[in-house]
Amino acid sequence: MITRLNHKPLAGWRVLVPRGGEWGNSVAATLRQKGAVPVIAPMTNFAATENSEELAHSFTRLSDGEFEWLVVTSSTTVDVLVGHAVRVPEHTKIAAVGESTTSALVLAGYRVDLAPAKDNSSRGLVKEWRSAPPKERVLVPQSEDSDDVLVTGLIELGIAVEFVTAYRTVGVAVPRDVADDVASGAIQGVLITSGSVARQIQTQLAPLPEETVVAAIGPRTAFDARAAGIRVDVIAESRTADALVAALIEGVVR
Repeated sequence: MITRLNHKPLAGWRVLVPRGGEWGNSVAATLRQKGAVPVIAPMTNFAATENSEELAHSFTRLSDGEFEWLVVTSSTTVDVLVGHAVRVPEHTKIAAVGESTTSALVLAGYRVDLAPAKDNSSRGLVKEWRSAPPKERVLVPQSEDSDDVLVTGLIELGIAVEFVTAYRTVGVAVPRDVADDVASGAIQGVLITSGSVARQIQTQLAPLPEETVVAAIGPRTAFDARAAGIRVDVIAESRTADALVAALIEGVVR
């Protein structure tokens, strides 16, 4: 690949950003600072859980003080909490996975008592808990297709964990011109932000051209992408937008 040593290492590159909203706009802004042209094309969306009564019951029990911990792993879960007007008792602590999740909780008026200091992922949260596992009840509302790393890890620590489906992830078709540009190589970089996005890329855009640089946000997402049949060239060291763009730059300039 061509080496770019100036302050615009992605100059001339078009990069697929498969997630919209505040996060997608933030990544797009960072890409522009590095000289790239971001192509925002959300590939997943979120729908209500098919078992709304179970979710409402869990949230009622949470508000009634039956859980000592609430674990939130995505900003979408925060939206669900707000949509249900969930009140978290003072004695119930909140753990968050991911910087965007932490920010969303704070903006929604919830406090954050625990977040992984280094590995800001489900695996990292389990490691944080491993040092001082609480013998308390934990509620984990997640997407129906979330991996089991968090729940399984906490159960293995002897923690009483209750999982409830908070929402469903559904695929969104990318515009035809975007798919054509990926296939032709006119879009030279692709960001993978989750396992569900990886599966949509496999379904809608595979096979990717050999020269396309594929960057995944964290080891777990890279694992899920490869399991879905997507080649991963570089992996962000942490689950942040800046780390993901930095990984893409590494793949471009090396």
